[in-house]
Amino acid sequence: MTPRAEAWIRQALNDLDAAHLTAGQGFHAQACYLAGQAAEKALKALLLAAGITPPYSHSLEKLVELLQQQGLQLPGLAELHLKALTRMNSASRYPQGDAAPADLFDANDSTTALGTAEAVVRIAAAQLQA
Repeated sequence: MTPRAEAWIRQALNDLDAAHLTAGQGFHAQACYLAGQAAEKALKALLLAAGITPPYSHSLEKLVELLQQQGLQLPGLAELHLKALTRMNSASRYPQGDAAPADLFDANDSTTALGTAEAVVRIAAAQLQA
């Protein structure tokens, strides 16, 4: 693993830890955002390890597609609801009409986001160690 890919997976793990802390304190919108960031950084670590400069994109599906184009098959990722986590990434940061994200996200949302992000980070970390 390259030092740059290692830095990205370390930050993914750090974001995941922060997501857990914020969810535990009831900041569910922030937890969803950090969970999305953790998943995104883990996927970008895989791209870097494959010698690809990650695109400026928050779309987890697009990042997985780029990995697949490089011949990297990670079947566990196909089973995850990445589109939902991608949507949370922006919806958890900016008000929607008169509703603040803090009003729109609850414990169920952060639990779902954390579960998906944990799986992505776990799959990426295992691949990087292989």
